[in-house]
Amino acid sequence: MANKENNQVLLEVKNLYKEYDGKIALDQIDLSIHQGEVVVILGPSGCGKSTFLRCLNGLEEIQGGDITFHGHSLTQKDVEWQHIRQKIGMVFQNYDLFPHMTVIENILLGPEKVQHRDRDEVMKQAEQLLDRVGLLDRKDAYPRQLSGGQKQRIAIVRALCMNPEIMLFDEVTAALDPEMVREVLDVILGLAKQGMTMVIVTHEMGFARSVADRIVFVDFGKVCEIAGPEEFFTTPKTERARQFLNIFQY
Repeated sequence: MANKENNQVLLEVKNLYKEYDGKIALDQIDLSIHQGEVVVILGPSGCGKSTFLRCLNGLEEIQGGDITFHGHSLTQKDVEWQHIRQKIGMVFQNYDLFPHMTVIENILLGPEKVQHRDRDEVMKQAEQLLDRVGLLDRKDAYPRQLSGGQKQRIAIVRALCMNPEIMLFDEVTAALDPEMVREVLDVILGLAKQGMTMVIVTHEMGFARSVADRIVFVDFGKVCEIAGPEEFFTTPKTERARQFLNIFQY
């Protein structure tokens, strides 16, 4: 992690505050994410993990603090989120594939319609990515013909085809049967090895330990602890983190 900490800060969060109907969801969150770093957000259900990711991608309004990307604030009124979301990609629990379109049509839609890129160039990239995740032979299939794990891998390819600088993953295995989880996690591990900057929310503890450069433990909308994965899983500093890990028998 030492080298990555010296890398450029791509995304920085300062004093982030978010509430719903007067109830605090995120309370003064501070976090810097460096180029090539994998940050895994852990914490109990309802603690604010997914809300945090949605704030980073402009899907939730915040009531205080600032988020900067390459040093430019994303909390100003004139921010063009359609452009920013091409650089900060996100994959959700639900795949959100268009059911009436084939796999390849789903993947090409954004690069062609939003980025106005050449179809042949995008097709080549899409096929390379599909081959990488083992689904090139399914490019002409429809989502209804795919398993949950296959759909999630397609959703990842679709996001990658926009050439993002950072990828956000929000519990991408939560809706999958256990036997499908591994195939999706292997794709994300591959991205980490290639140097993709990622922020990952997950309940898969073994995966978190193997992929993370840093673990950020959140509870009740607050950052309770930030540590390297081995330190966090073997000698957590806070009692709350120890209680959380005991549930998973770590």
